[in-house]
Amino acid sequence: MKDSRLLYGKSVRQNILKDVKKRLDTARLTHEIGRLVSISIGQQNDIDIYIRNQARASKKLGIPFDAQFWPEDIDQGDAKSRIVAMNDDKNVLGIILQRPTPKHINVRSLQSAIHPFKDVEGMNPASIGNIVYDDLALVPCTAAASVEMIKATGLDLQGLEVVMVGHSAIVGKPAAFLLMAEGATVTICHHMTRSVAAHSRRADALIVAVGKPHLIGADMVKPGAAVIDIGINQIVDNNGEGRIVGDVDTDAVKEIASWVTPVPGGVGPVTVAILMRNAVTAFEKQKIAGWLD
Repeated sequence: MKDSRLLYGKSVRQNILKDVKKRLDTARLTHEIGRLVSISIGQQNDIDIYIRNQARASKKLGIPFDAQFWPEDIDQGDAKSRIVAMNDDKNVLGIILQRPTPKHINVRSLQSAIHPFKDVEGMNPASIGNIVYDDLALVPCTAAASVEMIKATGLDLQGLEVVMVGHSAIVGKPAAFLLMAEGATVTICHHMTRSVAAHSRRADALIVAVGKPHLIGADMVKPGAAVIDIGINQIVDNNGEGRIVGDVDTDAVKEIASWVTPVPGGVGPVTVAILMRNAVTAFEKQKIAGWLD
């Protein structure tokens, strides 16, 4: 029997992709849809599943997906030149820079090289900066997915008390700005916060993205709250078997909260849907700019 307290991402993903398909059908009336280019540098087995999920979603929507695997020892300048060339190629819809990358690669520099109109991950500093001015067209996918999961609960974001545990540049900070743009009151906690529990216990919605297994227990959650778990951690249980868990002790917290996103199956599927939404938004921006003519 399905536990109503577990907030799965499947239905949220389906609704987003349904809207994306409508927009793509309209787009195809006048232009062909370019390809999404996925860039992986070196052998990074941990990201294979993300690439497969992105490719699968692209295929369902009829968006060509080009998975490129660049050599481990590629020069920073060469990598940047290749990306700049893609910016000038109208057959490239968007660029995805898979992480992690080899140590000698400056990820921020490569993200900055991706033109904002092709930045389907929303990771160019210009894309993140736009959020400050409430321009939410192309935003970091996981951050946007966490906001969509809160909306799925039916809670009104205007005036909602939200606590964000984690202040990374790719999730915590952009998620906070996205929530403020929706009218929420946001508190950000990080490793120097004196008492995370003092803040988290008053949150109507609690978002957690720190990479620490089961950091959030039942004693840190307000009764009836929505808890959005973005953490993905590989652990070994007492039987010696590996499994994926989040930053939230789901079994304990669901006895207190009204909604908890499971890991896996919660925010992850929505993140891929946001990537697809960003892709069609990128197309629309390129069309308005005259790039596709």
